[in-house]
Amino acid sequence: MIDIPKKHRDLFEYIGKTAESIGQKVYVVGGYVRDYYLHKPAEQSTDIDFVTVGSGIRLAEELAKNLPNTKISVFKQFGTAQVKYRKLDLEFVGARKESYRRESRKPIVEDGSLEDDQLRRDLTINALSWCLNPGSFGVLHDPFGGIKDLHAEVIRTPIDPEKTFDDDPLRMMRAVRFATQLNFRIDVKTVAAIKKMAPRLSIISRERVLDELNKIVMATTPSAGFALLLETDLLKEFFPEMVNLLGVDEKNGQRHKDNFWHTLEVLDNVAEVSDNLWLRWAAIMHDIAKPPTKRFDKNAGWTFHGHDALGAKWVPKIFRRLTLPLDDRMKYVQKLVRLHLRPIALVSDEVSDSAIRRLIYEAGDEIEDLMILCRADITSKNEWKVKKFQNNFDRVEKRIKEVEEKDKIRNWKNPISGQDIMEVLETGPGPIIGTVKDKIKDAIFDGDIENDYTAAYNYLLSIKDQYIDHS
Repeated sequence: MIDIPKKHRDLFEYIGKTAESIGQKVYVVGGYVRDYYLHKPAEQSTDIDFVTVGSGIRLAEELAKNLPNTKISVFKQFGTAQVKYRKLDLEFVGARKESYRRESRKPIVEDGSLEDDQLRRDLTINALSWCLNPGSFGVLHDPFGGIKDLHAEVIRTPIDPEKTFDDDPLRMMRAVRFATQLNFRIDVKTVAAIKKMAPRLSIISRERVLDELNKIVMATTPSAGFALLLETDLLKEFFPEMVNLLGVDEKNGQRHKDNFWHTLEVLDNVAEVSDNLWLRWAAIMHDIAKPPTKRFDKNAGWTFHGHDALGAKWVPKIFRRLTLPLDDRMKYVQKLVRLHLRPIALVSDEVSDSAIRRLIYEAGDEIEDLMILCRADITSKNEWKVKKFQNNFDRVEKRIKEVEEKDKIRNWKNPISGQDIMEVLETGPGPIIGTVKDKIKDAIFDGDIENDYTAAYNYLLSIKDQYIDHS
């Protein structure tokens, strides 16, 4: 007998009795069943899928009649219905079989048996189901050895993987995603099929690809997923800039680090300390422009001058193509990419308060996340070197806190307005206003004057003659 929480058991039994009363078989399928055998707490499951041999819409409507405080949504074109009940999203669909035309992602759908429905599942571990009808309650259906694959920690498709992925190419991303989330391996035949079918991913909408990609990014060890995306040739289908990071050049006996694998180390380092999706994307993007900025200098060795500025410039274009949001979240990633080298320049004992003030001003509320990214960027097999850099960053963070407490520079605004400057200079709007405001800002950041209106206004009076046109 399945050992699930009483509230779920009572609900499942009621669903089974309702299906029986209208002459239909019903099964709970997919993630809920899979996670049960992975010993994951059932309380974490809020989305539960059901397949019925018959009309999913009819079954959902029967349930909604008698279950209190339910809300039903019917999607006739898909033959599905969703019932919201006590913070649960219950999805009902009639068992079906599908066939595909080569040029289209849209299937030809017909009513089918439970076996037909299970044949169209993406992975063996997702083709598990329990019958909920009285007399068969809790009976497991496992036609493709999903339980065995769970124990073996392997990802496989129920039928020939090429056909599975040809029918729905998004299943290739899902195979990688589940392997990453569960820390499973993908079996050899399935990997080979993904590699062969990878170009077919192009018929899938970028939004659906991104949904799977973000789940990989948010995994405990996201590098495992990106390594699989690279191995299977999926990554180049939607993120060629990341693939271009791969490889090491050597000249005069000097080599640079492989920027692809370095990026994955940085991503994992961030993932260890933060669940912020956008900070993880900043880790993915921080060195994205290294390939076109790579140069060899006989004295300095390999350099990547300007990759921070160019990478920041690339962020909107890459976000747009991947259908990532082009709002403040994109600007956040762009800012961290642009600034990710700045704290490294502040590790010496002689670093000035002025440099610290400028960093705080430019980073604003993202200063803590920037420091997380910079710490994550320290990757070396030399433990002494890593420890040295971490100690340096400890010192920089201490200085940042001291300067911020003293000078209140974060989200700083110039105490002098453009109107103040126009009145003192007896002039109208123009480029000179910005020039004078920058001069005042520099005086405050350099510590020459206090960060307040009176000091700034007196400073403006002292420099006004340099900017008044006496001709």
